[in-house]
Amino acid sequence: MLVLTRKLGECINIGDEIKIQVIDIKGKQVRLGIEAPVNYTIHREEVYMRIQEENKLAAKHSPLSLKKLGGLLKMKK
Repeated sequence: MLVLTRKLGECINIGDEIKIQVIDIKGKQVRLGIEAPVNYTIHREEVYMRIQEENKLAAKHSPLSLKKLGGLLKMKK
């Protein structure tokens, strides 16, 4: 893990596409601004972990077969 020290208003660049700036510091909280291309997903760690848990739960359930899906989509005449 790379550990860097930054002051208010200072930035960190990750490659040419990602920029992280220290926006505000209040007590033990730091506000960060992140500029990144729209194809990057950025989440707080607790949100990311919840997404991973939900994906694992969804993967445990057997997928709906195409045959069953077709039956659900048929319109009654």
